Parts: sequence; C-alpha cells; structure tokens
Amino acid sequence: MDFSHEKLNVYNKALDFIEFINEIPSSGHIKLNVLDQSDRAATSIPLNIAEGTGKYTSKDKCRYYDIARSSALECAACLDVLIRRKQISAELCKKGKSFLLEIVSMLTGLIRSTSGRVYEKEFNYNVINSESDKKENVSLIF
Repeated sequence: MDFSHEKLNVYNKALDFIEFINEIPSSGHIKLNVLDQSDRAATSIPLNIAEGTGKYTSKDKCRYYDIARSSALECAACLDVLIRRKQISAELCKKGKSFLLEIVSMLTGLIRSTSGRVYEKEFNYNVINSESDKKENVSLIF
C-alpha cells in the first residue's frame, strides 16, 4: 500500500537529496552547525511534502509545499556556505544544487497547480546597474 505522497516525483527526489547530504564528508574541518542545519533543512523537504499532500484544502497544501520549497532554498544556502569555507568541492556543490533546482521547480509547479493564484507571464525589464551604468535585461516572473 502506497501513500499518495510516495507517488510524487518531488518527494522521491527529496529523498535522493537526503542521500546526497550523506555524501558530504564530515571531517573535523567542517563546521558541524552548517552540516546539522543542512541535514535538518533537507529532512524538512520530504516531511513537509508528505504533510501537505495529506491536507484537504488548497491553502493548507500550498502552505506545506511552500515550507518544503523554503527548506530546499535553505539547503542551497548551506551549500554556498560550505563552498565559501572551502569545505566541499565545486563539483559536489554543483551536484547538490542540481538536485535542489529540480526540487524547487517541481514544488513551484505543485504550488501553482494547487493554489488559486494568478501569475503573469515572464517579462523583461531593463535595469541600470549603478556601479557600471550599464543596462541589463532581467527576466522576472510574477
């Protein structure tokens, strides 16, 4: 017997990311607080997906999917901290972020499909960079 959340690709991808977190070497050099935080945030992703899937209202589902998405973004920040501290390789960071990008994209899709929110299409804005006074095109999605 399968639970409904076990059928979601994003749930299974989140479990794959937890396995990835275990690949990060926990030598004495790595600050344990960042590893602990990344483990907690990574664990939060599938737990919130499962809890959200079990809710009845769209608003409740979106709230848990949004928490899971925020936890994935927090994991990306943890990887940034680890790379800046030179505790993980660029290759390992890139592998982790590719998991997270896919997870965030899928969760965003779940949120959009579940909510009654209205979204605009992508729009290009010209932004002037004050440091170089150059115009840059920035794509924003609302």
